[in-house]
Amino acid sequence: MSTSSSPPGYPNRRSPAATGKHPSYRGIRCRSGKWVTEIREPRKAKRIWLGTYSTPEMAAAAYDVAALSLRGGDAVLNFPDFVGKYEVPSFPESALIRRAAAAAAELMRQSSLDQNAELQSSAGGDTELPAAGNDFMDEESLFYYMPNLLTDMAEGMLLSPPRKHSTDDLISPGYSYSSDCDNLWSY
Repeated sequence: MSTSSSPPGYPNRRSPAATGKHPSYRGIRCRSGKWVTEIREPRKAKRIWLGTYSTPEMAAAAYDVAALSLRGGDAVLNFPDFVGKYEVPSFPESALIRRAAAAAAELMRQSSLDQNAELQSSAGGDTELPAAGNDFMDEESLFYYMPNLLTDMAEGMLLSPPRKHSTDDLISPGYSYSSDCDNLWSY
């Protein structure tokens, strides 16, 4: 008797949620909140690692380029409309396939940014999207120190302001004090 949640006719199969596979895109799976993809070389047990991506669409585009490179026109693709936009390597070498996969993922990221910009402009929004760089920004690392930041700000509110010094306290012997400059705390 199988303990997995498989349908009765398939005792050894696990559900897509249990394996981390995406329900509609081929060749990708979720690992630790990121989307990873790899492809098996035809008639070999060896796999080519294609990378880790922030969105399932980027990982699926990387898989598409690798499938086109290895299987040609027989490949089953996630985004068949993008075939003319992909830069498919002519020689199926793993380093070339990885490079082309990264370029396809970047193309998919740029395409989604362009779609977001179009949606925002058609909605009449006057805010601009940030300039897209080549670096991936991890939101978790951006907000990692947020609880400490809020605590430090709260502690800063509990501090009393610095004591107001008289001009005699600031003047050391041999120093000529000009009354033209204002003290920071005099406001």
